Amino acid sequence: MADLSAFPITRRWPAQHPDRLQLYSLPTPNGVKVSIMLEEIGLAYEPHLIDIGANETWTAEYLSLNPNGKIPAILDPDGPGGQPLALWESGAILMYLAEKTGQLLPTDPAARWETLQWVMFQMASIGPMFGQVGFFHKFAGREIEDKRPLNRYRDESKRLLGVLEGRLADRRWLMGQDFTVADVATLGWVRNLVGFYGAGELVDYDSLKAVPAWLERCLERPAVQRGLAIPSRG
Repeated sequence: MADLSAFPITRRWPAQHPDRLQLYSLPTPNGVKVSIMLEEIGLAYEPHLIDIGANETWTAEYLSLNPNGKIPAILDPDGPGGQPLALWESGAILMYLAEKTGQLLPTDPAARWETLQWVMFQMASIGPMFGQVGFFHKFAGREIEDKRPLNRYRDESKRLLGVLEGRLADRRWLMGQDFTVADVATLGWVRNLVGFYGAGELVDYDSLKAVPAWLERCLERPAVQRGLAIPSRG
């Protein structure tokens, strides 16, 4: 049995199954990337709900695993060389799991790099811009009288949706016929933008065709449906 006692995070969130990958997360657009990935690849794992509303990511135990104080993070008892590996940043975790299992990432070098390109596009553009729309449209930022910040992020989000629309115009998935980590990385943010954030009308989502059809295909996948609800909120 793996010994994870050297990791302080296991004192606050004990591992009932220490031989399984430990997931510390919440069903947010970034959090569900990893739970969906784990469900898709079928790797055994144990989820732990991290309550960001209660500032649990800023506890000493959580910061010992992720000094950036964000979710998700993982602790893999069977990391490289059979040694435990702690990892944070959702994009890095997706790449790690893809390479660990040989799933959802093409083996052809050119296709592999093209896939990672779209993961980076999500990490650098889709997530940050859509998240700002959420803040200024739904959360505290909506009380700000100056609407220039909202308008700036709205316009950039519309542009980014246009990039996705062009990419998906003649493709089933972002990489063509194969569902990959690029789709896993992106789907939760598009879903949140038009769902939880309620910004569909703001970004003219109904004017798109390929992106909504792609999102619908994503949400039809059983592993995606399961991953969207993990860790359970109650």
